[in-house]
Amino acid sequence: MEVVGSGPGPKGAGSGSAGAGAKGAGPGTAGAGSTSNRRRLNRAVKEALRELGTELARLNQSVSGRVDVKVTDLGCLDLITREGPLSPTALARRAGLHPATVTGILDRLERGGWIVRDRDPADRRGVVVRARRGRGAELLRLYLVDSGMNTAMDRICADYTEEELELLADFLRRTADAGAAAAATLAAG
Repeated sequence: MEVVGSGPGPKGAGSGSAGAGAKGAGPGTAGAGSTSNRRRLNRAVKEALRELGTELARLNQSVSGRVDVKVTDLGCLDLITREGPLSPTALARRAGLHPATVTGILDRLERGGWIVRDRDPADRRGVVVRARRGRGAELLRLYLVDSGMNTAMDRICADYTEEELELLADFLRRTADAGAAAAATLAAG
């Protein structure tokens, strides 16, 4: 069984050279490369994704320290911001956390002024949480401006055609879906 990123993939192969052999090939097609070259490129993509995960975790840790919010809490805040308002149960399920853990997270986020708990309009007995307006700008500034990430991403994206960006966006969405399915499989078993 191959573990994501296992084996010696070439360092930096994800920086434009990986797609060269399969240019014009659509999703799911083998491209023009040999089987061994394809395996090497697959390993390089997996290794690059592992490295990306590590670096994004480091970025989250840095932002977390700047705003005095635990990394796990920051992840929940991101889910609330992007998908909210959410019930605590829905947040726990989406974050893959125990409901009691989410209660503590929500308490900390509310004390820090990051979220608001409201009555669920669909069920007045229930509660939903939403991100507090205005606080998101502080996080965006850290992630995108102060860290230089926004400028770096703009420079990276400028190197690709619109068609290539569509392909990359599709790849990343499908990879995120695969990660969600893998997490669900582990949680269930």
